[in-house]
Amino acid sequence: MSQMKFEIPEIELMKSGHVACPGCGASMAMRYALKALGPKTMVVIPACCWAIIDGPNPCSVNGVPVFHCAFETAAITATGIKAGLKRQGKDDISVLAWAGDGGTFDIGLQAISGAAERNEDIIYVCYDNEAYMNTGIQRSSATPWGAWTTTTPVKNPKERPKKDIVDILLAHHIPYVATASVAYPDDFIRKMQKAKSIRGMKFIHVLSPCPPGWKSQAEESVHISRLAVHSNVFPLYEVDDGYRYTISIQPKKVPVRDYLKYQGRFKHLSEEQIELIQQAADRKWDILMKKVEMGELFMQN
Repeated sequence: MSQMKFEIPEIELMKSGHVACPGCGASMAMRYALKALGPKTMVVIPACCWAIIDGPNPCSVNGVPVFHCAFETAAITATGIKAGLKRQGKDDISVLAWAGDGGTFDIGLQAISGAAERNEDIIYVCYDNEAYMNTGIQRSSATPWGAWTTTTPVKNPKERPKKDIVDILLAHHIPYVATASVAYPDDFIRKMQKAKSIRGMKFIHVLSPCPPGWKSQAEESVHISRLAVHSNVFPLYEVDDGYRYTISIQPKKVPVRDYLKYQGRFKHLSEEQIELIQQAADRKWDILMKKVEMGELFMQN
């Protein structure tokens, strides 16, 4: 884990006046992303919460050019914009595709897979609030096992585990993949700046609390995000060149129930079900640590 000191840039590109819900993790994440990338940035936003948060046409709170596109086309639209900029000799502008889990894990998966396979020079951020929040809190493939949504009600909660989008992107052999959290803005900004410095496809997966969808209190969003990291539900790490894993924040190994208890979407779970989630989180961490060790061995050889 890196111990270097880091300062959050003072620049504020995102302005006041957005229409996010109180406690929205996605609004915090965008603020940090723009701080990291700076004014020479173009943002591509598909249909998602951020298509609304940004403000009504022709207004935008982002302070940089924003291109709205169809639900499934964030990656390919960003690819086209980057190609157009290069054609004009404007090679110093970052193109950021910014999509939710529905537009990444599900509807946009084919576009992001194509962009990753071609190693397009874009930054793709998935702000993951673990359901289709903008259209009524419906289940997505990012929804955790056991969670309530309007399409997985309490008597029939989500029966399948969350899709592992990081491993899917790593299977494309892109140069940089990372996880990030609004609870650790310095780590998030450092990773965004690192992504900016790398040529090729970069993917950053950000856990983004949604108080209405998670049935949580707005003032608890950062605390919940921190508990996700320290319970191993959402570990923070980065992967360089497809195999060099680095843990960004060492977890404190708090019980998973400490993370779940702040969210009404999990209040129906039994003790046995909570224990299954605990075991899954522990198993995920053990697998991650083996990947870290394998990367270190590969470097030594």
